[in-house]
Formats: sequence, C-alpha cells, structure tokens
Amino acid sequence: MPNTTEGSSARFMDGAIPAGLLAAVRSERPLIHHITNSVTINDCANITISTGAAPVMAEAPEEVAEMVAGAGALVLNIGTLSAAQVDAMLIAGRRANDLGIPVVLDPVGAGATEFRTATAKRLLDTLDIAVLKGNAGEIGVLAGTGGNVRGVDSGGVKGDPIETARECARATGTVVAMTGAVDVVTDGTHVYLVGNGNPAMDRLSGTGCMVASVTAAFVAVGDDRAVASAAALAAFGRAGERAAAGGFAGPYTFRTALFDELAGLSPGDLAGHARIEER
Repeated sequence: MPNTTEGSSARFMDGAIPAGLLAAVRSERPLIHHITNSVTINDCANITISTGAAPVMAEAPEEVAEMVAGAGALVLNIGTLSAAQVDAMLIAGRRANDLGIPVVLDPVGAGATEFRTATAKRLLDTLDIAVLKGNAGEIGVLAGTGGNVRGVDSGGVKGDPIETARECARATGTVVAMTGAVDVVTDGTHVYLVGNGNPAMDRLSGTGCMVASVTAAFVAVGDDRAVASAAALAAFGRAGERAAAGGFAGPYTFRTALFDELAGLSPGDLAGHARIEER
C-alpha cells in the first residue's frame, strides 16, 4: 500500500473539484457506451445510472460505430472476452478516437492468460486509450514491471505501486488508475492517491467493473483525465463508506446499499469527504 502519511508534506485536492465533476455528471448526463463483461453488465448499467450518467450496452460490430458516435465516453472491458468482441471493441474504439470521445479500458484478468494479455496490449497499441483502469496485478503486467493475477483477481505487484503506475502511464501514454486499498492515479507526471473506500467493497464481485463505468462518466465531463479519474474513484469509494456505515447483513445487502448511496451522494458530501492526496 502506498504511504499516505507524510505529515505536513501531504497536500490534498480541494474537495470542490470532485464535487464539481459530480455535479457536472448529474447536469450533463453523458451517455456511456459499454462493450463489457457479461457477468457484471447489469451492475455496470445501474452504477452508471446511480452516478448520474446514462448507459448503453451495445457490442454488435454492425452498430457499435454508430452507437458510440453519440456517447460521452466508451468503456472497453475484457472480462468475458471473445474474438468477436475484440473486433467490436476495435471498431468502436477507432470511431471514438476519430470523434475525440475518451476511451476507458479495463484490462480484466490481463496476465491470467495469453489471450487476455495480448488483447489488452493490442487495444493499447491500436487505440488512443484515455484511461487504463485496472488492479495492481493487471497494471504490473501491462507495465512490464511484474504483477500477479489469479483468474480476474489481483495478486499484487512487484515493487512500489506508485512507480509501477507511473511506469505504465509513461509506457502506454495513458492515464493509469490502479485500484487497491489506496488507489493510484497518474498521467506519468502527476500522481493522486485516493483514500476513500471500505474493505467490504473487495468482497463483492464486480466493483472493479463498476468503477470503470463511474470513471467513464467523470472523464466524459472533465478536461483533465487524471483529475477526473481520481474524483470518480473518490466518489465510488465514498459511496462504499456510506454503505458500510449504514450496516449490512452480507455482500448482497452491501451491494444494494452501494448503489443507493452513490445515487444519493451529494456534491457537498463529496466535497467534505473526498480524500485525494496530490504527489
């Protein structure tokens, strides 16, 4: 876990920044086009709505270029990968790039199989990816610095996570949002450490996929993609904190509370509770 206790040297982002981005999502309601994981597709749609944006799930190669043209952002998630889906991702991604629409890539399970790893690298090499959102193992694999992945779960990263994220951002030319106990967001130069969240979120399937949707919603309305990504992670983490504080019987009641708390999260609450350290 990155060290976030540096005493007086710590500098935190003004809470008005993530609050303003949340308000912009609610006001503009951007359309977020997903080509995503069939396991979590409904959760991704509903978390997008809870954030304040509008989801569409379309992956037929015959329509993705037309669909993405009306979107504010595109999410590509390789969680349940197939060759046909990769083709659709490339068609949609190229069209999004042509139109200046940001693309968020979630390289689920990169490092677990050759197909997943090769696909993630192909998408990074072929498309202009705005944000690469992954766990520590996935980011370590794609950075080439070493990472462990078991199935779709992170087994950790070799070395310092901040430097791993920085190296990945520099190597890929993307903003990297590396999720964990403390989330690391970097464009290769600026680094933001996001301390919001609750351990219960790690015991629920699909939170990684969901946060990619939230990130896309914030990136769709923000000019600085690193700042927008950090704000999205803070908002999602704050919803998790509120869900846990309300009490829950198990993972599924926590899941319901997570949706409800994100939907009810006010810009004022986020302004007062976002913990985004700037390095």
